[in-house]
Amino acid sequence: MNHTYQVTGMTCEGCKKSVEEKLTAVEGITSVEVNLGKGEASLSMEHHIPLEVLQKALPNKYTITQQKPKNVFASSETMEVPKTKFQQLQPLFLIFGYLIASAILLHYKAWNTTEAMLDFMGLFYIVFSFFKLLDLKGFPESFSMYDPLAKIIPAYGWVYPFIELALGLMFLMRVEITAALIITLVILGITTIGVTRTLLNKKAIQCACLGTALKLPLTEATFIENAIMIVMAVLMLLNLV
Repeated sequence: MNHTYQVTGMTCEGCKKSVEEKLTAVEGITSVEVNLGKGEASLSMEHHIPLEVLQKALPNKYTITQQKPKNVFASSETMEVPKTKFQQLQPLFLIFGYLIASAILLHYKAWNTTEAMLDFMGLFYIVFSFFKLLDLKGFPESFSMYDPLAKIIPAYGWVYPFIELALGLMFLMRVEITAALIITLVILGITTIGVTRTLLNKKAIQCACLGTALKLPLTEATFIENAIMIVMAVLMLLNLV
């Protein structure tokens, strides 16, 4: 017998492979096929297996549920319309807008471009590290899908959110700015190389810039996001020389 279930919590090809392996290991299941895009798992069983058994076989980050029946009589108005890139990345653009506005408001009475840039970079790291820390277990796996260093050294993915948090505090507190700028160039440079390779290979994976809480596709916007921070770091270093 064949059954199709909804599986939430999958963010990348690594998640897909993990779900397939865990469900295949359940006694009575002969084959498992996971569709990452649809968030579905098609299972072939020798006999009926309770949903509780399937859930127990999966790590806590995944939730498996019965697939909701499709209403063949639904009108075109109720059918889900695919989101555009802009709609998918709206949370990212919204956060950038808030960060820019915050940096401007902090200095509009006595404008200082250098100080505003430092505050923007500090707020950027604080906010982005917050979203990564929401799912510290899931982030490293998603991050390693495109960051070259995280692929080689898995522990790097675990400490990366804390590196961002430390950099954010350094920028906001004006502590060792030169060192913070150099570290920014290194870590974002490495990530940008990985993002560029992924985009050129046209792989459809999730961006981990905002952790796994917000499901954002890896697109040109991710490259632009890193490029902005890199350019700002270079300009700041030139000003300090």
